Amino acid sequence: MFSERGKDGAAQVIVRLDGVRKEYGGTTALDGVSLEIHAGEAVAVMGPSGCGKSTLLNMVAALDRPTSGTVVVGGEDLGRLNETGRALFRRRRIGMVFQFFNLLDDLPALDNVALAAQLVGTPARRARARALELLDELGIADRRNTYPAALSGGERQRVAVARALMNRPALLLADEPTGALDSRAGEQVMDLLLDLNQIGQTLLMVTHDERLATRCASRLIEVVDGRVARERSLERTP
Repeated sequence: MFSERGKDGAAQVIVRLDGVRKEYGGTTALDGVSLEIHAGEAVAVMGPSGCGKSTLLNMVAALDRPTSGTVVVGGEDLGRLNETGRALFRRRRIGMVFQFFNLLDDLPALDNVALAAQLVGTPARRARARALELLDELGIADRRNTYPAALSGGERQRVAVARALMNRPALLLADEPTGALDSRAGEQVMDLLLDLNQIGQTLLMVTHDERLATRCASRLIEVVDGRVARERSLERTP
């Protein structure tokens, strides 16, 4: 886990992008993006479709490399890691929540969650114990033996959040976490993300949902045509 405080007591910089540019063929997805995210922040990234939001998230998640510029997460320069190093970084040091859950259909909820720890070498018994603890904290321990197809959308997203938290990441990334949910389940996931941030979890969310941003985020970054168009602090709404 990353250190959350510097020597002077200030919140540690968890994410730093410096002049990040990403090109795909003749298309520029990110055009000189620079930003910082500190420990304990909840940051929402918004903007029109195709503006570069998901590309930005992929950079922070070490899923893609910048054409130029640097991406440093938890003091690790992601551009210097090879593919194996990037995969280990993702497994050990960040958590990821996706719009469509990305659960394994042939595993029950408990095993979907425990697998994240087993992939980094945690013994199966210890991994399952922590997985059950997380499912209990998220209110779905009674669904631990249920397969994803039999879970509601809200339950599946809670399983996905539990999986993302398995290895105690200092940074949780969420890509449209309410996008595939009905309004009630979406509200529950918003409450969950807000609760996690209030106990110190650093969040970076990409969303089209303005309610998610204003309810869960402390800062909003607006991206237009691959550039940061505006940043502002948010007063959270109930």
